[in-house]
Amino acid sequence: MMQEEITSAWKIISPVWPLKNIIACNPLQGLEDMPFEQAVRQGEAYFQQKNLPANMGNVNRATIKWCQAFFDEGQATLSMPYRNLGLYRAWKKSAIFDRCLTHSEKNRKEWLLSLPESSENTITECLSTLAIPDDKATVFLAILLVTLPGWAGYVKYKTEWENESHRFPVTQIDYLAMRIAIVCITGQNPFELLAWHEKAHACDASSHLYKIKVAEKNYQTSFLNSISIKENFITSKNIKKYTAQLVFCIDVRSEPFRRALEKQGNYDTYGFAGFFSVPLAIENERTEEIYASCPVLLKPKHKIVEKLNCHERKCSFYKKILKNIYESLKYSFTTPFVLAEALGAWSGLSMLLKTLFPVLSQKIKSNISSFFSPIAKTEPSNNKNCHDIVPFADQCTYAEGALRIIGLTNNFSSIIVFCGHGSATENNAYATALDCGACGGRHGGSNAKILAHILNQKNVRDHLHNQNIHIPDSTIFIASEHNTTTDDMEFFIDNHVQKTINHQILSKLKKDILMAKTINNQWRGQKLLEKISNHHDISKHSTDWAQTRPEWGLARNASFIIAPRDISKNIDLDGRAFLHSYDWRQDKDGSSLTAILTAPMVVAQWINSQYIFSFLDNITYGSGSKITQNVTGKIGIMQGNGSDLMHGLPLQSLYQTDKQAYHEPVRLMTVVYAPRTLLQEIVLQNDVLKKLFGNEWVMLFCIDPEDKNIYVLSSELVWINLE
Repeated sequence: MMQEEITSAWKIISPVWPLKNIIACNPLQGLEDMPFEQAVRQGEAYFQQKNLPANMGNVNRATIKWCQAFFDEGQATLSMPYRNLGLYRAWKKSAIFDRCLTHSEKNRKEWLLSLPESSENTITECLSTLAIPDDKATVFLAILLVTLPGWAGYVKYKTEWENESHRFPVTQIDYLAMRIAIVCITGQNPFELLAWHEKAHACDASSHLYKIKVAEKNYQTSFLNSISIKENFITSKNIKKYTAQLVFCIDVRSEPFRRALEKQGNYDTYGFAGFFSVPLAIENERTEEIYASCPVLLKPKHKIVEKLNCHERKCSFYKKILKNIYESLKYSFTTPFVLAEALGAWSGLSMLLKTLFPVLSQKIKSNISSFFSPIAKTEPSNNKNCHDIVPFADQCTYAEGALRIIGLTNNFSSIIVFCGHGSATENNAYATALDCGACGGRHGGSNAKILAHILNQKNVRDHLHNQNIHIPDSTIFIASEHNTTTDDMEFFIDNHVQKTINHQILSKLKKDILMAKTINNQWRGQKLLEKISNHHDISKHSTDWAQTRPEWGLARNASFIIAPRDISKNIDLDGRAFLHSYDWRQDKDGSSLTAILTAPMVVAQWINSQYIFSFLDNITYGSGSKITQNVTGKIGIMQGNGSDLMHGLPLQSLYQTDKQAYHEPVRLMTVVYAPRTLLQEIVLQNDVLKKLFGNEWVMLFCIDPEDKNIYVLSSELVWINLE
C-alpha cells in the first residue's frame, strides 16, 4: 500500500538533467493528463513557494546540504562517506554528526539511530509519528517533493532516465525517507504544511493564461496568413536538379541559416532530427567519456568509439597527467596557496586578456595548446569495421528510413551533406543546453558521420536500389557540424571521399556557406542587441567569458512544421520554427508521420513548455539570474550557496534586459502537410498524442493537400475548417 502512495506522489515531479547533458523538460509534465489551463492553475498551487511555513526552510536547508554531499561528482574536496550504501543509509549513518539536526541532544541522536534500515519502513514510521491520516499520506509526501522540485527532479532523472549505472545508488523511496525523517527531527508541524498547501490551491493563474493567449493569437494569425499563400503549396513532383542538398537538424536555429544558404545558390535543404535516426552510445577516447547521442526517449542501440591516432593518444595521456596534478594541487588543503603564488601572474594576465580581448585571448590559448598538443581529431571506429557495430540490416533500416521520412528518394545531387550541430561558449554552465537536444544535449557530428558512411556503402545502396531508391554512383554523402553560436561549419571528409568527391562543387558550397554565415550573423547579432556589421562580433560573444547572452538558443520557439520545404521556403519564419521535412506521398501507412509526432515533436513540446514556464514564473520554474548562480557538485545550478537545484532557464535566456522580454510564451503550434484522414487516424491510435492535442498542450493544424484548406484539431479531437 505504501508503495502505491509513494509512486503516486512522485508522478507530479518532472526529471531534471545534469549540466553535462541538459535536456529541456516540461516542469508540469506530471500534470499533462489535465487540460492545459487546469494544469497551469494546479502547477501554481503545487510548485509556488510563497508563504512557506518558516520551519520548512530548516527542512529544506538540511535536505539540500545532504543532497549536495551525496550527489557530488568531484567538486567537493572531501567526499561524503558511506555513499556506496545508497542515499538513505549513507545519510542515516552520517546525520548523527550533523549538529544542525541534532543540536547535541542525545535523544535526537538516539532517534536517528533507531530508524529502520528499510527506507520504506522509515516512511511508514514517520507518517505514524507525525500522525498523518491515511487519506492525507499521498498529498503530504507530494508536498515534501514539490517544495524542493529541483532535487526531487534530479532523483527522478537518476532513477528513471539515466542510462549509465552509478556506484552510489539512489531510489525515490530513499529520498522521501530522508526528507520525511528530517521533517520529524526538525519539528516541522505537518498540519501547518498541509494547511499551507490547501490555501495555495486558491491561487489565481489567470494572468499567466492571459499572456499566453494574447501571444498565441498574434503569432498564429500572422503565421497562418503567410502559410496559406497558394503558391507555397506543392502542385507537382519536384524535378529540379540541385547543386547540393543539405540535411540539417530541425532545431529552430537551423531555419534562418538554411534560408540564408538557399539564397546563395542552387541548394535544397531538409530538416531531420539531429541524431539522424541512428541511436548511438559514443565513447570518446579524448575525453574518456561514454554518452548517449540520441533522444532521451530512445535507448542507444550501438556503441561507437571515437578513436585517436597513436600520436594524439600519447598527447592526450600527458595532458591528463598534467590536469590531474593541477587539480590535486588546487583542491588540497595547503598547496593552493603555493599554486596561487606560482601561477598568479600568468592567471592575472590571462584574465585581463579574456576580459578585454576575448577573441585574441582565445586565439593565443588555441595556438599555445596546438603547439604543445595538436588538436585531437577523432574518427568513429565504425568507419573501418561497420558490420561489427551496426549490423547490415540496421544500416539498411536507418538509411532507408531517413531518406523516406524526409522525402529524399530521387533526384539526388552529387553532394549530400548531413549537418549535425553544437554550440561554443565560454564560462557557461548551460553550454550543453545549447547543443543538440536530439543527441541528448551533445554535438551531432558523430551521428552525421555514421549515416554518411552508411549511405556511401555499395551494399547498402544495392539494398536501397531494390527498394526503388536509386542513388547514382556519382552521389557522395559527407558529414559536417554546424556551430550554432558562430555559424561556422566543419566538414568531416575521410580519404575515400576526398578522392571521389567533386571538389569544384564542394569549394563553391564552402564559399556560399561563409556568405550565409555572414548574413545570418548580422541577423542574429541584431537579436543579441548588438550593432553588428560582420561575423567577428558574434565570435566575440562565443569567446567572452562574461557574456550572459552568448546566443538566444531556442528562445521564441513557436511552431513545428512537418512538410516539404516548398511549404515554407518563401516565408521568413524568424527562427521560430522547428522544420521537419516530410512527404506524405511516400508514407502511405503513416508510420513515418507517427514516428515524427511521437518523438521529435514530443521533444519540441518539452522545449516549448520549459521556455513558457521559465518565462512566466522564473522563480518557480526557471533558474533566476546568472549573476547570482553557482555550480554545485558539477551536476547543477543553485542560487547563492544553498538553494534548490534550479531546473529551468535563466533570465538571460528569456529577457533582452532585466525588464524587457525577448521570449514570447506560446504553446507549440504543430503544422502538418498531409491528408487529415491520415493524421486523424494516427492521433486516435496514440495515447500520447491524444493527451497532448486533446488537453491542448500542443495546437495541431493540418494543411490538407486534397482541398488545400487549413484545419485545426479541437480539444474534442474534431477538425475545424479555418477557411
